[in-house]
Amino acid sequence: MCGSGYWRPATGCCKVNVMNLGKHVTVWLGIAGVTLVTTIVVAAQSTPKAASTQTTKPDSKSASGPVRMRVSTPPLPSVGFAPVRPMDVVRATYDFAAQHPEILKYVPCYCGCGEQGHKANESCFIARRDARGNVLEWDTHGFGCTICVDVARESMQLYNSGADVVAIRAAIERRWAPGNAGGRTPTPAPPAKK
Repeated sequence: MCGSGYWRPATGCCKVNVMNLGKHVTVWLGIAGVTLVTTIVVAAQSTPKAASTQTTKPDSKSASGPVRMRVSTPPLPSVGFAPVRPMDVVRATYDFAAQHPEILKYVPCYCGCGEQGHKANESCFIARRDARGNVLEWDTHGFGCTICVDVARESMQLYNSGADVVAIRAAIERRWAPGNAGGRTPTPAPPAKK
């Protein structure tokens, strides 16, 4: 042996080919990098969202009222096409519809989906709930309709700023009724303030 530790039986010498060694190291580093990135992506997708991103608000009747529990929801379906808004916006509107039926069942939609049997903006996202309000089935209409998503998103922003359902409904009607009144869902008025 010549001291390099790399034995070549054909020549009886142990030369180190620095060029091949560099290629092997590069390949192994590339494989390690891809493995690391894949592990991080898989871990991020399988980790539940932190509770801080899914806040609960006190009951709207009093600031010190009981804390509202989140309803359970199935995973959002794969619809086979790109949603009309970025997925984080679509996901947030579906979650808002699931968690706040006391808002969106009194907010009309203006896209014409009343012809499909929708009664309010909530119907654009929720197909069925159980007796406790948990979502059993999503309506996929919201994935493909900018008006539905935008009405729900504006309602969510107003709610998060402290507006009640009466104020939210009035703001949505002021914004969306002009030019879209023919597509308005037959949405009931919110309950009167006490």
